[in-house]
Amino acid sequence: MAKSVIGAQMYTLRDHLKTPPDMVKTCKRVKQMGYDAVQVSAFGPIEVVELAKILDGEGLACAATHVGLDMMKDVTKCVDYHAALKCRYAAIGGFGWNNPGAPEYLAFAQEYNAAAAPLAKHALQIGYHNHSHELVRFGNKTALELLIENTSKSVWFEIDTFWIAHGGGDPAAYIEKVARRIPCVHFKDFVMGPDRAQKMTEVGSGNLNWPRILEACKKAGVEWYLVERDSGELDPFDSLKVSLDNLRAMGLH
Repeated sequence: MAKSVIGAQMYTLRDHLKTPPDMVKTCKRVKQMGYDAVQVSAFGPIEVVELAKILDGEGLACAATHVGLDMMKDVTKCVDYHAALKCRYAAIGGFGWNNPGAPEYLAFAQEYNAAAAPLAKHALQIGYHNHSHELVRFGNKTALELLIENTSKSVWFEIDTFWIAHGGGDPAAYIEKVARRIPCVHFKDFVMGPDRAQKMTEVGSGNLNWPRILEACKKAGVEWYLVERDSGELDPFDSLKVSLDNLRAMGLH
């Protein structure tokens, strides 16, 4: 890509993506608020060719997808799906929901490497999206560091700024750890509620150090800045607009 692009992670709008007509209306609103790209995630049932038509019709590029490891292992299916969307990057939503140990993370890294190799021959790269549980420590390494160090260089990492902070980590430092392996990043902010609860909020409305994060992204070679909010107080469409406006005010265009 010639420049970086701000996109919307469509999981944010999952309740508005149930049917193809919903998808058309939602994608239109996303484009109208100023986004030029999306991450395909949490869409309801639809043939990929039809989904591609919707995105093309609204002038939205597909920055990346979230798909399952089973699809990634079906090389033909995975390649054809992403070719229809003109998309080079796929990611899974994470691993380790059942409290695995270091051996399980290392075994997963090898399984992921095996899935990545045949897809890379088709110019399709698969990546890993973190939550906070991957910041569990095994000796002097976090689980996420084990994955970074034991996956092939063709595997990329979709660092999620909120979840890194939620796990006690420094989002910018983790972005730097995966420099040149982070074409897509997930942006959401982190704020403490008056009840001491850790909450998601719109980019620029919380406590994260955005100048530091943006500089780390620039140096790391991020292509797609994907705004997401899993839950929160604002309507999800309003949330995406606030984050977009704040990022532009920070100088990201």
